[in-house]
Amino acid sequence: MSDDEDDDEGPPGLPAGTPFYMTPAGQAELVAELRRLWSEERPKVVEVVSWAAGLGDRSENADYQYGKRRLREIDRRVRFLRKRLERVQVVDPARTPKRDQVFFGATVTYARADDTEVTVTIVGVDEADSARHRISWVSPVARALLGARVGDLRRLRMPQGAEEIEVLAIAYPEP
Repeated sequence: MSDDEDDDEGPPGLPAGTPFYMTPAGQAELVAELRRLWSEERPKVVEVVSWAAGLGDRSENADYQYGKRRLREIDRRVRFLRKRLERVQVVDPARTPKRDQVFFGATVTYARADDTEVTVTIVGVDEADSARHRISWVSPVARALLGARVGDLRRLRMPQGAEEIEVLAIAYPEP
């Protein structure tokens, strides 16, 4: 989701008012980013803008123009983070009582139709990162896996067609 989108809608593909589930680590990352932007980066940019404004003609002052633009970007991201953090519902996967089923925060290994194995961790919308095999709980793969147990076959609907996947393993972080 881009920073300037209105997050009052809820996660993509779900009704308005649906919570933004997030792991404790994901929440900590957003809090750290907010703190860094507000306490470190923003004051430095404000200082540069103030210095550049004191030089006179602002219309052709690159430091001033860039600084103001960067300040708007920071402020937009800060607003987004504050709104998001107000609506976040933290779910600690280490506290999941039913560890034999796929729920939010599970790391799941599944087999595809071509016998390749894929391992993913189901996380919040803001934590998804394909390079780290972390998928959003609202993604088609996660939706197919949620509630499954080892050995279950699930139908995965993708734009290129449906595929059957089999759950091979489920793991959660230790409490």
